[in-house]
Amino acid sequence: MVKTSRRDTAVRDRADDDHDLDAPRPRRPKAGAGGRWWVGVGRVLLWAFIIVVIFNGIWFPIRNGFSLPSSSSADTETTEAPAFPEAPAAAFALRFADTYLDTSDLEARQSALVPFVPEGEVGSLNVPADGLTGENLTVVAVDVLDDHNALVVVRADVNGEPMSLQVPVYSDGDALVLSGPPALLAAPAQASLPEGVSYDTDSQAAEQLRDTLSGFFEVYAEEAGHLDRYVEPGVSITPLPANTLEFHELSDIAVPSQSSTGDDDVRQVAATVLWSLPSGDAAGDGGNTGQMVQNYLVTVVDSGSEWYVRDIQGAPHSFGG
Repeated sequence: MVKTSRRDTAVRDRADDDHDLDAPRPRRPKAGAGGRWWVGVGRVLLWAFIIVVIFNGIWFPIRNGFSLPSSSSADTETTEAPAFPEAPAAAFALRFADTYLDTSDLEARQSALVPFVPEGEVGSLNVPADGLTGENLTVVAVDVLDDHNALVVVRADVNGEPMSLQVPVYSDGDALVLSGPPALLAAPAQASLPEGVSYDTDSQAAEQLRDTLSGFFEVYAEEAGHLDRYVEPGVSITPLPANTLEFHELSDIAVPSQSSTGDDDVRQVAATVLWSLPSGDAAGDGGNTGQMVQNYLVTVVDSGSEWYVRDIQGAPHSFGG
């Protein structure tokens, strides 16, 4: 039996410890290594949330903007004018007024009024014999009340006096009928013109333009082939029909002072022209018989060396000017 000494045992234990020190040690898992995957997932979810918030912040206002037209269209539909047939109602009322204001033959009148009124109501339109005469009838207004009703105002000379006949018309969408008897009213009152607007005039430009405009008006009426001589290049002005008027004189001209705005010297000249009727058309015993006065606004432009006509139109507010 081999005895083992304590010394041998100690040596063997030390060798075993050295062997253990030389052997590779197993790696211990690092703290948090198992949670790194969850961190990545969390970041992805966070960015997805941010993108959704940003997308909604941009898209919702745009989408609402795209949907505005339908809302606007709805508003437009609610504010559209009533769908009343104004033109047919005006013609209907004018024909009725012509019949209503003719009392020369009451029997024929009553028969002619039947198509304009509801059944059984023609008697409400009776008037005394020879009580009404109407001339110079014209529709001056259609006052639409709703989709089915309107008041048509017919202007007429009733028994020689200017008056208005107000005709209530009903529409069912396909046909028209009077909704009540008409009413005679006074003609529209005559308006009063305001005082003319005063402005500074340019006497020097007026002197320069007198010959130019006189020549222009002469060819405007009588020698259309020479009109280009007075008209601004690139502008077209249609002359008067041949043999309708003859230029007599440019009786008055007013040229406003040059405007401080714009590069071109453009003026709107007030011109009063005296026209004569063509030879053989005038009648009377001399003087200015066969002549008439016309007022114009003529737009002229200074090219730097001479004046040209750019436009011509009638002159409003020329009374009392």
